[in-house]
Amino acid sequence: MIGSLMYLTASRPDIMYPTCLLARYQVNPKASHLAAVKRIFRYLKAYPDTGLWYPRDNNFELVAFSDSDFGGCKIDGKSTTAGCQFLGNRLVTWQCKKQTCVATSTCEAEYIAASSCCSQVLWIQQQMRDYGFEFLTTPIYVDNSAALDITRNPVQHSKTKHIEIKYHFIRDCFEKRLIDVVKVHTDDQRADLFTKAFDKSRFDFLLLVNGIKVKQE
Repeated sequence: MIGSLMYLTASRPDIMYPTCLLARYQVNPKASHLAAVKRIFRYLKAYPDTGLWYPRDNNFELVAFSDSDFGGCKIDGKSTTAGCQFLGNRLVTWQCKKQTCVATSTCEAEYIAASSCCSQVLWIQQQMRDYGFEFLTTPIYVDNSAALDITRNPVQHSKTKHIEIKYHFIRDCFEKRLIDVVKVHTDDQRADLFTKAFDKSRFDFLLLVNGIKVKQE
């Protein structure tokens, strides 16, 4: 059941977070996990025509959103990394993954998430270059001011020495102007959809801004 849902997340990003969350418990599932999986199937049955909607007349600018859920996993205290990339208003790629290390602050969790999002942006830039599109200074929208300051400041502060070196390459990309980090309000953070569960009003809003709509005839 989880395998079929993971396959479906390629076209239904609205179930990305709960599916990835339940996939962590496949080794030793409990009855509550099975009930949650069945709830996802009931949601899919109720909204079979929901999916990505790509408007024809739209710009072709590459933008990205990065977010994290600090300490979201109550078992090991690890945070969840989430990111999504758009060509104009078209959602083209999205990610949801539990971080491999335990972040000791919201700033660190957001910084790690931004670094992961940067890797995806660089991959998209390389792919689009083969088609004659050159994307430079791609904006990555982050809602944490401290993570933005760490990225923009090349000085290795004492409070960031514990962060693994592999995550600091985002600074190099920023200096080379391959990407840019931009502050966005939490309410407008589109990647929020892939970090946690929400009430219906917030969930519907995130679906709308991410271009996930009911199929139009």
